[in-house]
Amino acid sequence: MKFNRGKQYILLIIISLLVLAGCGDSSSKSTDASDDKDSKEDIIMGQISWAENIAVTNMWKVILEEEGYDVEFNLLDMGTTMAALESGDLDLTLEVWLPVQDANYLKQYQDSVDFAEEPWYDNAKVGLVVPEYMEDVNSIEDLKKYQDEFEGEITGFDPGAGTMEVTEDVIEDYDLDYELITSSEPAMITEIAETIKENGSIVAPLWSPHRVFSEMDLKFLDDPKETYGGVEEIFTASRQGFDEDFAEVDQWMKNWEMDDDAIGELMQYVGDEEENPIKGAEKWVEENRDLVDEWIK
Repeated sequence: MKFNRGKQYILLIIISLLVLAGCGDSSSKSTDASDDKDSKEDIIMGQISWAENIAVTNMWKVILEEEGYDVEFNLLDMGTTMAALESGDLDLTLEVWLPVQDANYLKQYQDSVDFAEEPWYDNAKVGLVVPEYMEDVNSIEDLKKYQDEFEGEITGFDPGAGTMEVTEDVIEDYDLDYELITSSEPAMITEIAETIKENGSIVAPLWSPHRVFSEMDLKFLDDPKETYGGVEEIFTASRQGFDEDFAEVDQWMKNWEMDDDAIGELMQYVGDEEENPIKGAEKWVEENRDLVDEWIK
């Protein structure tokens, strides 16, 4: 098929306009992308499916993204978290319990992971709990006598968690003929709630701070051998080099401190938004600007 010169000329003009328009769009998109890119850098933060961890990770996501960072969560168990910090695949985790619960991880990774020198929370407690109405069970030593009532089981959570490892030590130290059942924290809490509804018997490892104590009547069992230790403190840990790559954020983590009221309220807000925890964290941050400003000054 042949085109006359007039048609060829018109066709060339149309093609040229389309090419110019395409180049203009590409340039515009590139500029827009550059203008929209206000993030300083991405931070990959470990997250564990524990109530207080969900609360503080979402809180820091809100704070850091307001300051221009992008925060990505990796939902991991504690063992995988520490290995990922060592390999550099993870930048930061917000929850290492010391001196007892995560002592094995500190010993294993102290030369390859940077552990914070000061805790952000210094009044934590760990132990076995039973429903408050179990009046005759008040010490871990009482579990021997009531083994049949508990069916010889301690209802646990994530395998590999430091508290689960210490609970195995508790079984040995107190010579208990019990099996520690692994699952997840949400599954454990559900099991406790359903047992209490039926006025049944259940024993489980738990820790404070935890919002479950505001929802159910539970009591810690005395630990005369102190296998769980006394007061625990919660620290952050980061991959080596994080303090150089993110010096500003590293300093904010050093400034971070929370008391019982602050962490309790945060956990309540986040827990109330179970389907979208970031909304609860946003609410808490907005209502506690003075405290947050002290951390990021």
